Amino acid sequence: MLRFAPSPTGDMHIGNLRAAVFNYIIAKQKKEKFLIRIEDTDFARNIADKDKEILSILNLFGLLWDDLVYQSNNFSKHQQFANFLIKKGRAFYCYCTKEFLESKKQEAIEKKIPFRYDDSWAELQKEQNPKPVVRLKCQEKKVSFDDEIKGHIEFESNELDSFVILRDDGIPTYNFACAIDDMLYDISFIVRGEDHVSNTPKQMMIQKYLDYHKEIKYAHLPIILGEDGKKMSKRDASSSVQYLLSEGFLPQAILNYLIGMGNKTPTEVFDLKEAIEWFDITHIAKSPVKFDLKRLRYLNREHFKRLNESDFALLLGTTDLSIGGLAKLFLQEASTLNEIRTKIDLIFSPKDIYKLYENQDFSKECQMLFATLKTMLANKDYAKSDYEEFKKDAMEQSGLKGKMFFKPLRILLTGDSHGLELDMLFVFIRMHLQKIVMIVE
Repeated sequence: MLRFAPSPTGDMHIGNLRAAVFNYIIAKQKKEKFLIRIEDTDFARNIADKDKEILSILNLFGLLWDDLVYQSNNFSKHQQFANFLIKKGRAFYCYCTKEFLESKKQEAIEKKIPFRYDDSWAELQKEQNPKPVVRLKCQEKKVSFDDEIKGHIEFESNELDSFVILRDDGIPTYNFACAIDDMLYDISFIVRGEDHVSNTPKQMMIQKYLDYHKEIKYAHLPIILGEDGKKMSKRDASSSVQYLLSEGFLPQAILNYLIGMGNKTPTEVFDLKEAIEWFDITHIAKSPVKFDLKRLRYLNREHFKRLNESDFALLLGTTDLSIGGLAKLFLQEASTLNEIRTKIDLIFSPKDIYKLYENQDFSKECQMLFATLKTMLANKDYAKSDYEEFKKDAMEQSGLKGKMFFKPLRILLTGDSHGLELDMLFVFIRMHLQKIVMIVE
């Protein structure tokens, strides 16, 4: 089984989504199950209903899971395994207070040496501290594993001290709960961010001490950098999947972008189903990748092009095929759903002639043409007419020509003084002219 294990403590980051996508793809390729494990052990930081938001996003992206579990439901099992380790002499109670450990950390800083927990401290404060933690006993051997992306990784024994597996309130630490649950659900392959590399030897030690010897494969994804070249943080708006969706980026375009980041792909534009056919985790670059909004915008436009007019219209909340056709036409100028919606809304909104045209000398012509169009539309249905017929009638009846005609006409039909050719737009707006030709009184 493969798993994606998000914490309900904040918005889903694109790095998290990337890991989820890769785990899902590999599960499909290996014909194994895909598990979602909500890691909700940090009660202080958990945000109400954030788990539902995460699941909603995964569903939207087509990352459908076979099983869903909440880590907190396994607390009793975590504690049983901790007791087993204590009985076997592979874990022990530590009574050190936070103040004592902090003083030892300060000593290490002053001596300019790395802080390492010393097992001999375990019972020094047994009388003062009635609520001990449980620590896994460190080993004297180095820990190594072969990463599918980063290659061979080793941790020397002096890099690993006896670390906490149960807090003083009995709640398991992240590494302990994670290692146990990966055992319980028979996880075979783990794809996650490279910030977890240092957790891997600890989780491997926990499983070894529990006499669990199944080899789990790992692939640690390089970090995603912001456009400024620095590590992308949660404070970067574009790092949030929810933000990108709210800006009008399609799920399939975001997936295309995340799969293609630092990757060798046989084609530039693809969907999730296509990626499952050829994806290879070993082709992911080892070095960090920079988030490129321009690239995402390009891919978003390409995925819009794949939509037919009916599907495009539905994205805009209508079944009107002419609106879908108008949206596809605006792909020449726009690349997100929000940008396209803004342009379409401008067409159907009442036009403020004085604000829309910087030279108020043309306001008179706008008023004249507005009156002409009102009369024309009252007397004739142009829903099946072509642009040339409509233009000819408007010119003849208004008496306007050249710039004095075309600028006001564009403003009255589109709400903007610049844009796509009117003959192209007219094909899709001609059946809506009565609604379009409005001005702010």
